[in-house]
Amino acid sequence: MTEELYQKIGEERITKEAKTNELAEKIKNGEDVHVIDVGGNNEVVHGKIPGARHIPLAEILDRLGEIDRNQHYYIVCRSGGRYGKAGEFLTEKEYIVTNVNGGKLIG
Repeated sequence: MTEELYQKIGEERITKEAKTNELAEKIKNGEDVHVIDVGGNNEVVHGKIPGARHIPLAEILDRLGEIDRNQHYYIVCRSGGRYGKAGEFLTEKEYIVTNVNGGKLIG
């Protein structure tokens, strides 16, 4: 059985979190990871994780159709502020996500 990606406490779902270095290690090891960068357009012009899908936080609701419910996603943003909102929203909608705590690494 795969690792549980969130815990259910009462009626509230808690989104799993990972450190930036954990995601970096997975990428370095060639693991098949799916990353969504929820930073603004003005942030991704300065760089984003190679292969990451850019869906700004403000557009996440309108772009849910682009996110596969059966796929696990790591949620990142430049400084780490918006990922929490996006991760919480997606978890409530029963998507499988892990928030990357500490901002993103730029490759």
